[in-house]
Amino acid sequence: MTLAGALGALAFPLLRRLDAETAHGLGLSLLRFAPAQAVPASPALSTDLAGLPLAHPLGLAAGFDKNGVALKGLLRLGFAFVEAGTATLHPQAGNPRPRLFRLPADRAIVNRMGFNNQGVENLAERLRGSPPEEGVVGANIGLNKDSRTPEADYAAALRAVHAGAAYVAVNVSSPNTPGLRALQARRALQPLLRALSLAREEAASGGERRRALLLKVAPDLAEAEALGIVEAAIEAGIEGLIVANTTVARPPGLRSPAAEEGGGLSGAPLRDPALRLLRLMAGEAKGRLAFVACGGIAGGADAYARILAGASAVQVYTAFAYEGPAFLPRLLNELLACLARDGFASVGAARGSALS
Repeated sequence: MTLAGALGALAFPLLRRLDAETAHGLGLSLLRFAPAQAVPASPALSTDLAGLPLAHPLGLAAGFDKNGVALKGLLRLGFAFVEAGTATLHPQAGNPRPRLFRLPADRAIVNRMGFNNQGVENLAERLRGSPPEEGVVGANIGLNKDSRTPEADYAAALRAVHAGAAYVAVNVSSPNTPGLRALQARRALQPLLRALSLAREEAASGGERRRALLLKVAPDLAEAEALGIVEAAIEAGIEGLIVANTTVARPPGLRSPAAEEGGGLSGAPLRDPALRLLRLMAGEAKGRLAFVACGGIAGGADAYARILAGASAVQVYTAFAYEGPAFLPRLLNELLACLARDGFASVGAARGSALS
């Protein structure tokens, strides 16, 4: 076991004795000083995300480090990329506590955080202090609860983080901001994506590289809604989709009392619906969009299934929160074994093979 893994094995059981949000905040503070952890290094694992080369496909989803306070430590643990945020144009406190709940019997979490964050300018400043050679860091942007001008606010947030982020993810799918998911409807999404594309061109007009633009979608979409999003994304010329955010559904069989809490459910119960949605959307895109898979990924076999379904990379949150740093090398070793078992020389060779 690595030093980081050993420290995680000691710290994470202690943190689980605290309430979920207090434990998360303390854990994030500790992760700022995380020692480097060796993870499997193999050409077979290398991939790219919308033109960004990655050493392997495993990244950390948005929501874990909302304000970008522990980016360097998280990259030292071995994540190929980390997505900071969600950050909104203006700082906001989020919803009242308690708002984060463990479902240990279900390997799941329910959150109704409500985009609590220090604001996009604060995140942009931290991104500028995280040079690209230390790893790939994306910025996830969202909408303030009281916003009356979503297109303008998203565009301003994008301009703020564009210079410091390797890519920008647009969150229109959190279930904890009233009305936000309505922006996934094609008639609302098309003008939003046009505004974001224009803001990106303006941000890159000074000669800096144009950042990839990804849209994060909900797992609760009807088929027609999902296909409409794919078409709108292709028409707008954005680079990809993140599939998927937390779900408002509560699958039968959940055993933890906190399953009854309101908010978005993440973790193991999201695995199958998120995989089905990825297959649908990647199949419709036919290689015209990059896909990042998220939701219920608890090991190498889960990551492999998403790659077969068209994902270039995967993001984790809940499984990492439960297992700690040792989760990373475990998943990557399992993924390598899956590739070797089925005769794939690389992640790229396996990508999308279940769609044909």
